[in-house]
Amino acid sequence: MTKKTRLKQIVWTLPLSVAMVVSFSHSAVVAQDPFRDRNPRDIGKYTEKAFEKIFLQGDYKTVSEELELAEAKEAADPLAHAMLASLAYTEKDWESIKKYALQTLESAQLLSETDPVRGNLYLAVGHFMDGAYVYEKEGALDAISKLQLVFKFLDRAEDIDAKDPELNLIKGYMDLLLAVNLPFSKPEQAIARFENYAAPNYLVERGLAVAYRDLEKYDKALKYADKALETAPDNPEHYYLKGQILRQIGQKKNNLKVLKKALENFDLALEKSEQLPEFVLKTLEREHRLTEEKIAEIKSRKASN
Repeated sequence: MTKKTRLKQIVWTLPLSVAMVVSFSHSAVVAQDPFRDRNPRDIGKYTEKAFEKIFLQGDYKTVSEELELAEAKEAADPLAHAMLASLAYTEKDWESIKKYALQTLESAQLLSETDPVRGNLYLAVGHFMDGAYVYEKEGALDAISKLQLVFKFLDRAEDIDAKDPELNLIKGYMDLLLAVNLPFSKPEQAIARFENYAAPNYLVERGLAVAYRDLEKYDKALKYADKALETAPDNPEHYYLKGQILRQIGQKKNNLKVLKKALENFDLALEKSEQLPEFVLKTLEREHRLTEEKIAEIKSRKASN
């Protein structure tokens, strides 16, 4: 995977990983906080609905209406701005990324006065999104200072409450991506912290499936991918993720049966292709094609023997 693809994966994952599994018994007036059993924060109903659409249904294409309402009526929470920045990233709309990154920073700065954990957390997210813009427009060296700010504000939030579930979810995704890709790293510590303190469970299970996939611990990766599918079975990304894991197993073992199962999961994801961001759909279609080619290759080899 190229550096640019990794950056896309991180940029898309981090702001969206603040999402939540929605409680279906929520009040019509006050939204619930699925992260915290104690000291819950209000989450705006439009923001909450947008997250439900993305993370339970895996629908990125029809969520703009909810996010526009969230931006207009719930602008004090930086989460909606961060989400809009992420959606703009999928469309390579760099000026909108810059705009929403700055709005994330502005609302996070105000929030930090009353809620320093979430305020500092979203200052980190805002600088990360702005850093993605700088990376694209000016290059990696110019983005380094932004990355330093990301870690600065994450550390501030951690100093206040190191066990906060929302903080551990966002920081946990970053820690896992770094841990499984840097030489001489020890991902076990990042995995344990993510598993113990991050929430909600669905996004934790998804993150762990990705981490174990990249560590080539496929049995554990499949276990967590299946758990994510149990929680949100309508999300096409979960079928895509399970298909990726099965494809890697099938290729490694030249196992026709496993490769066919991978293809089945890719097909299930493609049934809802209209919901997915373009860069996700492109990689899904590519892996689907390569799996078909590998199956044909194995069949041809067997037939010639």
